Amino acid sequence: QCQLNGLWRNEQDSLMEISALRDNGDFQGKYLTRVTLSGGCAHISPLKGIQQQPGEGSWPTFAFVVRWDKFSNATTAFVGQCFVDSGGKETLTTMWLLREAVGSLAEDWKSTR
Repeated sequence: QCQLNGLWRNEQDSLMEISALRDNGDFQGKYLTRVTLSGGCAHISPLKGIQQQPGEGSWPTFAFVVRWDKFSNATTAFVGQCFVDSGGKETLTTMWLLREAVGSLAEDWKSTR
């Protein structure tokens, strides 16, 4: 079984720590990104999410949101699934959608990555 709680590192060398996984699937933690829109230093931001309770023999899906705290006016939503290989290594695969604030409705087209 895949356990979301703990420390995770991605291919960009950013870190995510899920510190509180509740029985109902809710979780929270923090995300230390090495990638910023401004190209600045790494920053820690809060995250909140939920894990789908896996059925027997299946790997859990999950979603979480990161509010890029104090350095960006953007929010990112991640969705993914946790897998365990035959050697016991856990891997999270995710897709993300980042929404950056813009100054007007006319600029809405450039707000999402």
